[in-house]
Amino acid sequence: MCGDVAWEVDGPVELMTHCHCSRCRKAHGAAFATYVRCNADQFRLVRGRERIVRFESSPGTFRPFCSRCGSVVPDGVPWDGHVGMPAGCLDDDPGVRPLAHIFVASKAPWWEIRDALPRFDTYPPGFGGSVLPDRPPPDPPGGATRGSCLCGRVAYRVEAPATVVRNCHCGRCRKERSAAHATNLVTRAGGVRFTRGVELLAEYKVPDARFFTHVFCRTCGSSLPRIDRGRDIAVVPMGSLDDDPGARPSVHIFVASKAPWYEIPDDLPQHAKYPPGV
Repeated sequence: MCGDVAWEVDGPVELMTHCHCSRCRKAHGAAFATYVRCNADQFRLVRGRERIVRFESSPGTFRPFCSRCGSVVPDGVPWDGHVGMPAGCLDDDPGVRPLAHIFVASKAPWWEIRDALPRFDTYPPGFGGSVLPDRPPPDPPGGATRGSCLCGRVAYRVEAPATVVRNCHCGRCRKERSAAHATNLVTRAGGVRFTRGVELLAEYKVPDARFFTHVFCRTCGSSLPRIDRGRDIAVVPMGSLDDDPGARPSVHIFVASKAPWYEIPDDLPQHAKYPPGV
């Protein structure tokens, strides 16, 4: 999102999939992550290697992110001869479209899959790769809706009802979450309480934006709630929730900026930018 990390691919990309695993949801703060891959010898990191932090989310699996803005980025380290890339960060149309939903057995309870793409509980047959149990919430249940980052060092509670839940397709949200879109729960500023890890929160404000700020964990890069006391709102990335908040997305906004590779499959209201009156 800040532009400090950039890469190029000299050749086709392939195997675009939507991943619903709990670790991808946490890492991106989104309903699901969308990845593509290319041959390792066709990938080139143009700049920003020194900005990349790698978090080991499970033994031998590293999730790189930009230390300045928090965007999930590729680091060029190959797996089985390929490099995976989050599609939400792509500046160009990759020319491929999603093939399937994977790890749907771990899907967020507040997200419904509405399209006709094939669905697999874990990896598709013949794909390979180890299947880990879902990441357990780091805190015991009880009281308000829980949320946390991927490493579990930052945790919070949502203690007020949602005002609205929106799917935002703007270019900034796609870069911020490195995903097809952001799904944000909005509540009042006092409705979110951090229970630990405030000292690990990092913020990146887009220089030419009036309000747009990304809050993320310095250790694992997960998107976390942004509290704007001036406007009396808290914006909660739904992918960081550990519990079902009961609220569901009610609208798509900034669809004029939608990723070319993503088709909106539901019948929720759509607005080219903000809804009227916002």
